[in-house]
Amino acid sequence: MRQRSPLRPRTQPGRFLSQYTDVDSSNPGARIKLNHGTTTLAFRFKGGIIVAVDSRATAGSYIASGTVKKVIEINPYLLGTMAGGAADCQYWETYLGTQCRLHELRNKERISVAAASKYLSNLVYGYKGMGLSMGTMICGWDKTGPALFYVDSDGTRLKGDVFSVGSGSTFAYGVLDQGYHWDLEDAEAQELGRRSIYAATHRDAYSGNSINLYHVRENGWEFIANYDAAALHYDGPGDVPGAPGGGYGWAVRTEGLSSKLEATAGQQEAGQAGALADAQPLSAQVQPGQA
Repeated sequence: MRQRSPLRPRTQPGRFLSQYTDVDSSNPGARIKLNHGTTTLAFRFKGGIIVAVDSRATAGSYIASGTVKKVIEINPYLLGTMAGGAADCQYWETYLGTQCRLHELRNKERISVAAASKYLSNLVYGYKGMGLSMGTMICGWDKTGPALFYVDSDGTRLKGDVFSVGSGSTFAYGVLDQGYHWDLEDAEAQELGRRSIYAATHRDAYSGNSINLYHVRENGWEFIANYDAAALHYDGPGDVPGAPGGGYGWAVRTEGLSSKLEATAGQQEAGQAGALADAQPLSAQVQPGQA
């Protein structure tokens, strides 16, 4: 009788994960909680693609790292973002980079963004139900111009102009939708990316630490800068093109405010209203029918 290899799993990986983890939300009582948190975004405009991400990695309520590089540099013309399981994103996007290089060697031309995203989608679809956790955006410039695709671990692949992925994406979308249009200038687009990620780091506990900003142009991607999220709140990004000056949060909320509200013409000073009411007779203070 043939012996079963001790290294071969006795159950399906998907069934095992569903039993012990909450990876597919079908077992809320699972002992292993796979909580993920991040904010990543990318959007197309006339000057290329802006890619902005935070740098916080969480393990449940524990901040595991504040210096995670969530932009994977696939090749000089392609970038991938990282949301979900850090190991899954790093491994499969790095593997995608080797396949893009092999495509160049075989075909004597650079791979298109559509083909790269399709390759990644087909790759992870083969592992569907086995516990992969990945939500990424593939961004680049090819013969068709700037191109942006969303790919996740279920094999979903979507082409679009604006994407944000992660627990803080709802906050980022609020700023993106307000400021996005196709004819943005480079400085305006970079400022929109910075401010959108800042909004997520300020409101989402699972996003934060710092912001990495990239700009994809026709001649390849460029790393713009790393910004401390706390410094953006109080001081802003400094003297950079497109920034209005001042902190993104602190200056806006505190400028012109005072602990005392001065009375305008025709208004009583604060604190006098009660004294004036007490000086009136009770019949003037309480109307019949009021109780």
